[in-house]
Amino acid sequence: MFLFASGLAAAQAPTLAATPPMGWNSYNAFGNKIDDALIRAQADALVASGMKDAGYLYVNLDEGWAASRDAGGVIHPNPGFPDMRALGDYIHSKGLKFGIYSAPSKQTCGGNPGSMGHESQDARTYAAWGVDYLKYDICGFEDPFNKVLATDPAAAHASMLEWYRKMYDALQATGRPVVYSICQYGLDAVWQWAPEVGANLWRTTSDVKDNYGSITGNGFSEAGLTRFAGPGHWNDPDMLEVGNGKLTADDGRTQMSLWAILAAPLLAGTDLTKMSDETRAILCNREVIAIDQDAAGKQGDRIAVEGPQEVWMRPLSGGAKAVGLFNRGRSGMTMHVKFAAAGLRGSVAVHDVWQHRDLGTMRDSFEIFVPKHAVVLLTLKPVRE
Repeated sequence: MFLFASGLAAAQAPTLAATPPMGWNSYNAFGNKIDDALIRAQADALVASGMKDAGYLYVNLDEGWAASRDAGGVIHPNPGFPDMRALGDYIHSKGLKFGIYSAPSKQTCGGNPGSMGHESQDARTYAAWGVDYLKYDICGFEDPFNKVLATDPAAAHASMLEWYRKMYDALQATGRPVVYSICQYGLDAVWQWAPEVGANLWRTTSDVKDNYGSITGNGFSEAGLTRFAGPGHWNDPDMLEVGNGKLTADDGRTQMSLWAILAAPLLAGTDLTKMSDETRAILCNREVIAIDQDAAGKQGDRIAVEGPQEVWMRPLSGGAKAVGLFNRGRSGMTMHVKFAAAGLRGSVAVHDVWQHRDLGTMRDSFEIFVPKHAVVLLTLKPVRE
C-alpha cells in the first residue's frame, strides 16, 4: 500500500524539498577521492559560475569522507577533512547548503563506516556540523537484502522500513531540517513506501553513467511513477552526468530535458572548476530549470511512443504543458505531438525551450525534425480564442 505521506513526513512537505532539490554531488566526477579543499573549490565554482543564482544550492559530499569511529562510537572523517563544522560554515557562508552521505549498514560499499546502530549519534553529529541534506545509501547491504527478499519478502520489507525510518526519526530528533534522500536503487518498489519513512526523494534506478543509453534508461524507466511524486517527495533517477565523459551537448540536453519533465532532483556531477561554457549553458538554462521547479509539483509521463521515438509531457502551473520529443534512434527523424494527447484543445502557442524561440500558434499538432539521440523541448500554452 502506498502512503502518500504520514505523520512527521507530511508536515515537511510545504517547506522541505517543496520543489526538487538542486545542487552538486561529488561522486560522478570524483568517486571516493574527495577532501576539504576540493569541496571548497566546488562551492566557490558553484557561485562564480552562476549556478547558485540559477537555483543550485546543495553541495553534497558522497562516499569517501568517513574514516572511523572512536571508542565512544562517534564518527570521524578522514584526514582530508580536518574540520567538518568549519567546512559546513564555509559552504553556508556562500549562501549554499551542506550535504553528506551515509548508509543503513555497518559499512558503506566503499568500506567506510555506515550508520547502522549509530543513527541517533550520527544525526546529532551531522546537526553539529550544520548538515542540511543526507543521502542514505543501501549499496553496502543490497546483496544480503536481496537474499532475504527472495525467501521472505514480508520480513525484508519490514527491515527496509525499519532501517530508513530509524534515521529519519533520528534526524527529526535533532530539530534541524535535513532533506532526506534514500538511495536503494528501486528495491522493494521504494516509491510505494518512501514517504512513510520520511524520505523527501528516493532513487528509483541503478547508478547513472556518462553515456546516452544509461541516461535514457534511467529516465524512461520512470514511466508510470507519476502519482508517487509531489511537493516534498520526489522520484529520483540519479544525478546529472552533463559535462562528463564523452557526452555530447545533445546528450546533456536530453538528460536535462527528461529530468525536468520528471520533476527530478537536479544534482550536477561534473567538475565545476573545469566545466565548459557549453556545459554551463546546459545546466543553467533558466527555462528548463523553471519546468523542473514548477510549483505545481506534477511529474510528467510518456504520452506517446513509436519505435525509438518517445513523447513525454508534464503539466505545468497555469494550464501550460512541457513536452519533450526524444529520438533514441540511429538517424534523425521527423517527430510530432498531437495536442489532444497533451490534454490541449483549440489554438496552442508553441515555444522551443532550448532555442528560446516562439514557434507560433498552431492547432491540432506540431511536428519537427529531431536529430538522432537528441531532444526538442517545448512548452505548449492554450490560447484563448
